[in-house]
Amino acid sequence: MFSAGLGRRRFLAGLATLAAAPAAARPDFILVQASTSLENSGFFDHLLPQFTAETGIAVRVVAVGTGQAIRNAANGDGDVLFVHDRGAEEAFVAAGFGTQRYDVMHNDFVLVGPEADPAGIGGGQDAATALAAIAAAGARFASRGDDSGTHKAERRLWSRGAPAGARWYLETGAGMGATLNTAIGMGAYTLTDRATWTRFGNRAGFRILVAGDPRLFNQYGIVPVNPARHPHIRADLVRVFVDWLLSPRGQAAIAGFRVAGEQLFFPNAGGSD
Repeated sequence: MFSAGLGRRRFLAGLATLAAAPAAARPDFILVQASTSLENSGFFDHLLPQFTAETGIAVRVVAVGTGQAIRNAANGDGDVLFVHDRGAEEAFVAAGFGTQRYDVMHNDFVLVGPEADPAGIGGGQDAATALAAIAAAGARFASRGDDSGTHKAERRLWSRGAPAGARWYLETGAGMGATLNTAIGMGAYTLTDRATWTRFGNRAGFRILVAGDPRLFNQYGIVPVNPARHPHIRADLVRVFVDWLLSPRGQAAIAGFRVAGEQLFFPNAGGSD
């Protein structure tokens, strides 16, 4: 279990180590392989300037689907992984690509669709039942189809497996914003993380139809890439970044991110250490 006091001590110790290093030996940035939802929601625009102001460490982000982010990090194309598919993150660590996984924060997924709601799912709280109704009605559904955390969550909700190949089921192979635009353009249902939906501007009469199912819980985790596997990883800077996120200061910064007054992520560091 990660304690707040331990997180602060680690964070301060990490800063002291960096300060003692010769200036020429200090890398000036870290590279984060991250879920698109963290970029699309505006979360990084809120969070990263605060971290950099406190530490002097710049952060560069590659925002892709979780599956691609994990593949990139496994290849050493990033210093740290910040995504939302716990099982895949734990497998990444078990395979030796990451050193340890930590819970950071959570929110939820929601099913959105057109006002007409041809499958009649509006107001429900059982996502699997809603998807079964969509399938029974042959109503259009747009899936990301990109091995992202959202796509994996969607696949887990289909009672008989995702209906790839059905005429009414479209796999966009794109990010969340593009998939929302596609769904709205064709009057289709889709699954989205709430943060991206809240920030999304082109709703055109679409609304949240199903929310509140415990299976729609959306946990985000962070995993430093293993420097034993990829020696070029900026492990000291990553340690400062991770400890800051898990510290009271970082957790407060996460809680402070709001769009139109709505809190989009809920800090919960301490779930694993």
